[in-house]
Amino acid sequence: MPEPALRHRTGNQLLDRLPADDSRRLLRSLETISLPHGRELCRQDGPMSHVYFPTSGVCSIVSIADNGKLVEMATIGNEGMIGLPVFLGLDFSPIRALSQVSGKALRMPATSFLRALEPGTPLDRLMRRYMAFSMRYAYQTVACNALHSLEERMCRWLLMTHDRVEEEEFKLTQEFLAEMLGVRRQSVTVVAGILQTAGFLTYRRGIVRIINRESLEAASCE
Repeated sequence: MPEPALRHRTGNQLLDRLPADDSRRLLRSLETISLPHGRELCRQDGPMSHVYFPTSGVCSIVSIADNGKLVEMATIGNEGMIGLPVFLGLDFSPIRALSQVSGKALRMPATSFLRALEPGTPLDRLMRRYMAFSMRYAYQTVACNALHSLEERMCRWLLMTHDRVEEEEFKLTQEFLAEMLGVRRQSVTVVAGILQTAGFLTYRRGIVRIINRESLEAASCE
């Protein structure tokens, strides 16, 4: 007989770690939405009306510089959530979040999320652990961007996207990838050509197909 918690699986790994009773209570306030490529979930310095728990696809967390250039800070899939500013008590978003690879998410009003965050509850403890993970991930991303080559960073980025979409193929334009990596599109084209020639992947008309994941991992930063 399955464990009670498994009867309420949502597809989001954070929510699926909650006890069945807590999961049931949250589900009353959650709605499933589609996240097409490029959809903005929150605007930098704008209001944070909802929190999001992706169940498929990939979202990017970016910061916008004064010159309008985007700087990627993190990517989030079904292992996490978008809405940590709400957890920290903010009513605005210090960052911008947008859908990078199309998918779906469970959306919850920020007010409902805050009501569920009673101190000491499973959700409160889970969010604190997720906050610690997110900080470590952010620090590691900063180190990666400072120390590693474009090829290593691009391999890491493709692997993390591959993990989250759980499919061999996914849509990803070179323009968007260049923007997320903070480089020119021509640089992405050169690296993509090297990876294709090596037999790690194919990249045609904005569709990436991973062919040799083990070699891609070896070429990636740690």
